[in-house]
Amino acid sequence: MKTKLFSFIFFLLFVVQLYAENANNIQLLTFAKPLIAIVLLVWLYLCTNLKGRFHKRIFTGLIFAWIGDILLMFQNDKPYFFIYGLIAFVVCHIFYIRAFTLDHKSNPNHKTPYFLWVVGAFAIFCSGLFFYLQPKLGPMQFPVLMYAIIITVMAIMAFNRYGKVNIFSFKLILYGALFFLLSDGILAVNKFAQPISQSGALIMATYMIAQYLIVYGTISRQLVVTRTEV
Repeated sequence: MKTKLFSFIFFLLFVVQLYAENANNIQLLTFAKPLIAIVLLVWLYLCTNLKGRFHKRIFTGLIFAWIGDILLMFQNDKPYFFIYGLIAFVVCHIFYIRAFTLDHKSNPNHKTPYFLWVVGAFAIFCSGLFFYLQPKLGPMQFPVLMYAIIITVMAIMAFNRYGKVNIFSFKLILYGALFFLLSDGILAVNKFAQPISQSGALIMATYMIAQYLIVYGTISRQLVVTRTEV
């Protein structure tokens, strides 16, 4: 019941956010964007009571995502807020990585099939995107490189949960990680390389889907072998 209710609320927020992006309604954007993480935080708390380390780490990551969302809203007036927002999302991904690592530790002897192939695919995608952007990054080369590495590790660790949790949770969080990569890829190309039509709506749509799937996957998570605190 809680999942249906919060999914409906999040869907309404999704529609409002995309409308505000398309209409360039700054007042509505300022109202709606901070609510993305807040709705997810409340949903996660009510469904899990933050009983385990996994839930606590995803919850903490969402708090930093909320901070990042707020900082990035004001980057046009204060460009250095982009760096602060980037740092907030780096911390968010680090907490997600720490959460996903718990699932690996629950059954470390389980070998994830095609793991090295997936690592290679993620590495090629992110390094290729970075080298495409590099000539236009200027002083932002190091921060963007560090962010690319962190989010790539996050996606790899999401894939590494295969066989260690129920398949529904695995798929939701993996798809969430992929949508996160897509969202940040669109943002980076639009900001540093070339304008993308309807970039604001594309970035926010993929970002909201990513966070929703990660939280849903967290709520539905069940360990196959329980060797760590749930």
